[in-house]
Amino acid sequence: MLRWFLFLISICLGIAAALYLGWVVLPSQNVQVSPATLRIDYKTDYVLMVSEAYSADNNLELAVERLSLLSDQPPTAVINEAVLFAAKNRYSQTDMTLMQGLSDDLLAPDVAGEAAQP
Repeated sequence: MLRWFLFLISICLGIAAALYLGWVVLPSQNVQVSPATLRIDYKTDYVLMVSEAYSADNNLELAVERLSLLSDQPPTAVINEAVLFAAKNRYSQTDMTLMQGLSDDLLAPDVAGEAAQP
């Protein structure tokens, strides 16, 4: 019985030491990174998600705002880069159509004759 008691005490002390070490001595560092630092495959997935959201709500301004988080480049350049990566990596035709549709809508002049880009 004494062995089990010492075993449980050892486990509890080990957990307590690990928590102290992790929370007090060596806490994790909070690093602020921007979406612009994402790899191209994650950027492409993000552009695809923005394209899917745009196809659902048709809010071009919101799509441009979301795409501006990825890069300082114009949104059409970000989409074109994503489309090229998607083509090389065999994304589905539906995904390609969604991204290309958003790009086309960004390039299309609006009713006032101005480009839809900011």
